[in-house]
Amino acid sequence: MGELLALLSALCFGITHFVNGSVSRRHDGLTVALHAQLGGTVLGLLLALFPAGGAASLADYGWGGLSGAGTGLGVAFLYRAMSQGAMSVVVPVSDVGAVALPVLVGVCLLGERPAMPAWVGITAVLPALWLVSQNSPGLGDKQRGAVSPGVPSAAIASLGFGAQFLAMAQVGTDSGLWPVVLSRMVSVVVIAAVLGAYGAPWGLTGRPWGATVAAGALGTLAIVLYLEATRQQLMAIATVLSALYPAIPVILALVLLKERLNRRQAAGLVCATLAIGLIALR
Repeated sequence: MGELLALLSALCFGITHFVNGSVSRRHDGLTVALHAQLGGTVLGLLLALFPAGGAASLADYGWGGLSGAGTGLGVAFLYRAMSQGAMSVVVPVSDVGAVALPVLVGVCLLGERPAMPAWVGITAVLPALWLVSQNSPGLGDKQRGAVSPGVPSAAIASLGFGAQFLAMAQVGTDSGLWPVVLSRMVSVVVIAAVLGAYGAPWGLTGRPWGATVAAGALGTLAIVLYLEATRQQLMAIATVLSALYPAIPVILALVLLKERLNRRQAAGLVCATLAIGLIALR
């Protein structure tokens, strides 16, 4: 069940980033990030009003706050990167730290020991993420081989997402959802600080605002699913499965934007499928 929850989390994350990444092509990414997290905060508050379990401890709130700081940093700089460079380049870059940091901490410091098939699957995830996010045919040769100007921002986002996953996994199993609410609130504060520092606009209206808020709410659902997955599964495995979300924008582009799948993307999807199967064996 933990594996399924983590994969559903990846699905929600992927849709969130696809929608907000698309909006970020026409509006400032930092503005998009702020309104997305405001939408996510509202959903978090609504979910937390339905008690499920005991009370959160001070440590739970501390981990929730740290996760929110990572979320704010990750989302702000990912959507900024999407405003600057190709989505197919910056999304996998932002995902490297999200995979590596929690897995390394889980194995080196928390004593987690995945089985050998799971190790093979974990190892296969990074090349799968890279392959599945390669540029589609039709982009110029210069862009196909060049490093996107959004890569530095995506690298910062990578560290933020790693902190998000690592800290949220430490929240207690009987803490309810208020640490998630605190996480969303802290992320809004962090994004607002970054937005102010860069002098980005605060306002977003019309259909872009509606899409961004809805996608942000879906992002909160994604982190709730991830939290529950870590309670039923090793953090390293739950994180790797949740971090498969870059495959989702590729699939949505194929279905909704009628883009063609190149050979590398096809190989990446096959590799990701095999990785999921191996990780599920534990």
